[in-house]
Amino acid sequence: MKKRPNGINSDGQIIEEGQLLKSVTQQASFSGLNIDPSFLKYQSQRRQHWDMVACTVGKSLGDYYHRRLSEVFRNMILPHQRLLELGCGQGDLLSDLEPSFGVGIDFSSDMISRAKKRHPRFQFILSDAHQLPLVGVPFDVIVISDLLNDVWDVHTIFENLQSICHPGTKIIINTYSRLWELPLSVTEKLGLAQPVLDRNWLTVDDIRNFLMVNGFEIVRNWQEILFPLDIPLLTAVCNRFMVRFWPFTQFALTNFVLAHPCAQIRSSKPGVSIVIPARNEEGNIERIFTSLPVMDCETELIFVEGNSRDRTFDAIQKCKEKYPEKHVILLRQQGVGKGDAVRLGFENSNQDILMILDADLTVPPHYLPRFYDAIYKGQGEFINGVRLVYPMEKKAMGFMNLVGNKFFSLLFTWLLGQSVKDTLCGTKVLWRQDYQRIAQNRSYFGNFDPFGDFDLLFGAAKLGLKIIDVAVRYRDRTYGTTNISRWRHGLLLLRMAAVAASRLKFV
Repeated sequence: MKKRPNGINSDGQIIEEGQLLKSVTQQASFSGLNIDPSFLKYQSQRRQHWDMVACTVGKSLGDYYHRRLSEVFRNMILPHQRLLELGCGQGDLLSDLEPSFGVGIDFSSDMISRAKKRHPRFQFILSDAHQLPLVGVPFDVIVISDLLNDVWDVHTIFENLQSICHPGTKIIINTYSRLWELPLSVTEKLGLAQPVLDRNWLTVDDIRNFLMVNGFEIVRNWQEILFPLDIPLLTAVCNRFMVRFWPFTQFALTNFVLAHPCAQIRSSKPGVSIVIPARNEEGNIERIFTSLPVMDCETELIFVEGNSRDRTFDAIQKCKEKYPEKHVILLRQQGVGKGDAVRLGFENSNQDILMILDADLTVPPHYLPRFYDAIYKGQGEFINGVRLVYPMEKKAMGFMNLVGNKFFSLLFTWLLGQSVKDTLCGTKVLWRQDYQRIAQNRSYFGNFDPFGDFDLLFGAAKLGLKIIDVAVRYRDRTYGTTNISRWRHGLLLLRMAAVAASRLKFV
């Protein structure tokens, strides 16, 4: 009798055959799929089909399509993560993504056999995606590429994922667009592409609904591959540039969806590190200490003094002694710019949540609990302050600055694929573990952001974090002058927009 494959437990260890049989039986019994003759017939036909495809794999017009998919996934997924691919085929995509721990699942024995030979350092399991043998395994990324079009029950596929996700797991899906139903059928009948059986033609809204009823939500969705053939110059123009613009997006071959588990409130409140860059802010220091709200969690204040011309450092030192009940860390900046100060503060933080508060107090500190609640309750993974919702005090922001901020909010919303209504509000909040991943991959964008806002925004978008806005009322500065140069920094923002476009959008 053919030996059944092994699974993997939450520590990355192989599950013994008996344990695997037990978990598969429980899953099948729960889903009820084994007692449905139509399902059994459907799966049998598809196994035979994909076993046949595995034996005939070779050069075809679909080669470019799969290479392009691999490029898109690589741009979204950082290497060295725990990764699961459902419907892995020969395992080429899984291998391209360079996981530290990679598992591929497919129900075609011939495909799994080829995958094991081609990529022996990863674990490949012969199993049906409707009956996952991986109960309790936490993966960082789950890839579902061109599988949902071919399965019997999409609901069960997503339902099974619940037990192998942690709160930060990213699920990345791509499916054929319904608009391509006729063209793909024609190419298959002409023998120009691998033949397939009848497909599920799902819209993004269909996928959204399946995800929602199973405890997941979409972070963002977009379209890829306008021209699926490899013709020099034309292919690059179509698939890197034209497909990003309406109306060409409507004609793309595949829809991509980035999703994650819905919000879950943690059992205990994590601590927060509030980083306060302070340069020439002597007159605001006492107000910071007296106006900071009680956060109902362990809180540390990290002041980073930036070589001020006034007595800012001394003012912080005096307040630290005057208010001993507050846990204060005082650092003196060696580099230049707010971004450098924020990075220094984050590197010396000790709490799980990282928060930025500008020392000019144009964003009142009493808003900070709202930012804390938004990330603690799982409403977002990167919380961004927005100054452009409520009317501002008269001297808070000049007219040209306001116009510039609104322009860049529209531009960066398009570039990042998520709503970012205010790019330069100083108050931002994220998890410390996510910041560490952003810092590890900072070289991807370069290190020329003096503000620090875009370093974090770009990094959050690259990680696929859910970005949400929290509105604040923007106040007049009561001490000192702004460090922002309207025209010089405006040109720098355009340069950063170009970097975002080249690294995130047109790839």
